[in-house]
Amino acid sequence: MDQAISDRIASSFGTQTMMQTIGARLAAVTPGEVRIEAPILPGMRQQQGFGHAGLTFSLGDSAAGYAALSLMPADSDVLTAEIKINLLAPAQGDLLIATGRVIKPGRRLMVVGADVHALRDGKLTLIAVLQGTMIPVTASGAA
Repeated sequence: MDQAISDRIASSFGTQTMMQTIGARLAAVTPGEVRIEAPILPGMRQQQGFGHAGLTFSLGDSAAGYAALSLMPADSDVLTAEIKINLLAPAQGDLLIATGRVIKPGRRLMVVGADVHALRDGKLTLIAVLQGTMIPVTASGAA
């Protein structure tokens, strides 16, 4: 992979205060696929003690968005146009791992997906799948 693309994604990821707040880290970047990991912190749990669905959604959305960005022109940034989530199992464990990928690249729209797994006692469990559409924007955010 072009180091400039990897550096651009790492730089953008570093500016996301939401990702910093939840303790997320960029784990892998390849063309059309990005993996983000985050611990299930005490402040990120819902009333039953599971990782909150908002945490799961945020990780999947960011992983899918950065997967799209990895295939966009260097002068582009990325925004989510729409995304849906299917929650399959409770987020139980210590770590969430979101793997975003480009399903269908395009100049104006990119169809993306993400799988989110929870790591508990050394076992990965698929807890959510996301599918959505990303759009390229200028650095100022204009579509």
